[in-house]
Amino acid sequence: MDKFDQAIITALRQDARQSVSSIADTVSLSRSAVSERIKKLEYTGIIRGYQVLLSESQKEGVSAYFEIQHRCPRCADVVHVFQSIPEVVTCRGITGDMDLLVYVQADSMRRLHEIREYIDAQTDIIKIKTHVVMSEWIDNRG
Repeated sequence: MDKFDQAIITALRQDARQSVSSIADTVSLSRSAVSERIKKLEYTGIIRGYQVLLSESQKEGVSAYFEIQHRCPRCADVVHVFQSIPEVVTCRGITGDMDLLVYVQADSMRRLHEIREYIDAQTDIIKIKTHVVMSEWIDNRG
């Protein structure tokens, strides 16, 4: 990938629905060159797709972050708990007092509570802190 591919990706991240002409003007290439580069980026898997991301206020249900502290020697030893929960979107190892940061999207507050209780009941879980998402202003996940 060269600087033009990077510029095209940056433009698409800002607005994936903008025209090829607009991107071409932004990156100082011809429309055909930009079109070919986008096709190549898609074909090689660098661009895996395009999606619609709704703001939290437009979604049904509720989402939350769980900070998890566990007693296992390695985080990988407790990850199976979270893999068994379909509402878990991400599970990441973090630094600090807590060991894992788990992001969950549930259909209802009741289901979120059930998930929290299930996690808390696991023998390897020492502590769980819940942070319910109330608003979202920026989401650059792609």
